[in-house]
Amino acid sequence: MWRALVTDQMQLGEEQYEGLELDYRPGINRAELLEIIKHYDALITRSRTRVDAELLEHAERLRVIGRGGVGVDNIDLDEASRRGILVLNIPEANTRSAAELAFALMLAAARSVAQSDRELRSGTWNRKRLGVELLDKKLGIIGLGRIGGQVSQFARSFGMEVLAYDPYISSSRAEKLGVRLIDKLEAMLPEVQFLTVHTPLNDETHGMVGRRELYLLPKGAIVINAARGGIIEEQALADLLDEGHIAAAGIDVFSSEPPPPDHPLVVHERVVHTAHLGANTREAQERVGRGIVSRVYEALAGNYAYAINAGFDPDSFRALRDWLPLAEAMGRLLAQITRGRAERLEVSLLGEFDSETEPLLAAAAKGVLEPVIDQPVNYVSSRPRLQERGVKLISHKDPDAHGYAQALELKLQTNEEERRVMGTVLAGRPRIVAIDEYALELVPEGHVLVCVNKDRPGVVGEVGTLLGQAKINIAGLQLGRDTPGGRALFVLAIDQPPGEEILEQLRSLELLERVDAAAL
Repeated sequence: MWRALVTDQMQLGEEQYEGLELDYRPGINRAELLEIIKHYDALITRSRTRVDAELLEHAERLRVIGRGGVGVDNIDLDEASRRGILVLNIPEANTRSAAELAFALMLAAARSVAQSDRELRSGTWNRKRLGVELLDKKLGIIGLGRIGGQVSQFARSFGMEVLAYDPYISSSRAEKLGVRLIDKLEAMLPEVQFLTVHTPLNDETHGMVGRRELYLLPKGAIVINAARGGIIEEQALADLLDEGHIAAAGIDVFSSEPPPPDHPLVVHERVVHTAHLGANTREAQERVGRGIVSRVYEALAGNYAYAINAGFDPDSFRALRDWLPLAEAMGRLLAQITRGRAERLEVSLLGEFDSETEPLLAAAAKGVLEPVIDQPVNYVSSRPRLQERGVKLISHKDPDAHGYAQALELKLQTNEEERRVMGTVLAGRPRIVAIDEYALELVPEGHVLVCVNKDRPGVVGEVGTLLGQAKINIAGLQLGRDTPGGRALFVLAIDQPPGEEILEQLRSLELLERVDAAAL
């Protein structure tokens, strides 16, 4: 039975998950949380709960953190990754709601809705206010992800031309959305009369729209931020509103929330505000609660697809699902047959792989680490753990798959030697097709002996006799050699691991150059 603790208020839905016990404790105080977190396998939060190194230190059983919503600013991702804890969110649940609010702020700012509302409440009937239409205007979007993409569709339906700056979005996605992708932010800003931001807040995006960028907008531009406070420099925006260079703004988020009552944007006449309400619709809240519980349950059951600290997207994970067990098995094999201290792991994708490489890197690193460390390792912790041990992880792509449609090659370099393994997936099943320069076909499972020998008659027979005397059954045999009478390599699949005494006897055989045992 898995136990999950919910520490913030959310609508979890009525669905029951077999083997999962939900403990709903919204508003739990910090001291009690630190005391009880050790009893839980999963933690589900919104933005209130601070999941930092101190909390994770107390979380002895924790395997999954689910963040209901998009942002994970309240979670120490590096520390969670180091501990192998999956961090999930559900960004698509509030895509529609957040996009609608951003567009509502745009319309409200363009038509002076907030100012007219305030005047009417104070007894002033002012019909002289002039707004601007959206038709035939240009909208600039910073961040063309889920929310930015949805905003672009709203804008196009209003007859706007949409430009976007996003160095991480492909031209094919922009083309599909009908958006003109601009390579540089400073090239986009002078063209657009409306600007909206839809990026996460991080070191790269913090303050990315400052005084210089705002001056690049045409005089009379309208600026919207319904993403994260701090992406737009707030004082700079207030100054340019005062100067009249920026005509109006719509703001849902602030650098510090709630903002002080005298904040220059809060008190500005030409700014329409909401109190960080992007995800606050009944529909979004229902999707967030139901969705994050479902994803946490899947993650506990071994599905890493939605782990944001795994470093890959769900589509790539699904596309490579048949290759991941192969990469793990190849890594495990190399870790056990390569002598010396590991220094470099090289992962090469051979042939046509359309997906990103990160899932295979994580799987290969996991495989290499599992035989040599005594702590659990998964796709989240594998790369940080490998780095901690001073092992460089490098990836390549090569169109030459050596006769296969697709293949995967791993090379492990130590302070003593370098060995390589190549594998592929045939009819949905993983196969190791080469060890070093020797071609063979091996199903990567169970216990194996990897033997390098002089290519002479009777070698396999001698090994088989010795194993038979030790009552170790041989389940399969694969052979490879360079030239007749030269060197050869053979792999024996065996039903049980050989003891050190048996390995020493095998290594004493004159025709065997080396013997390595591995569990795949």
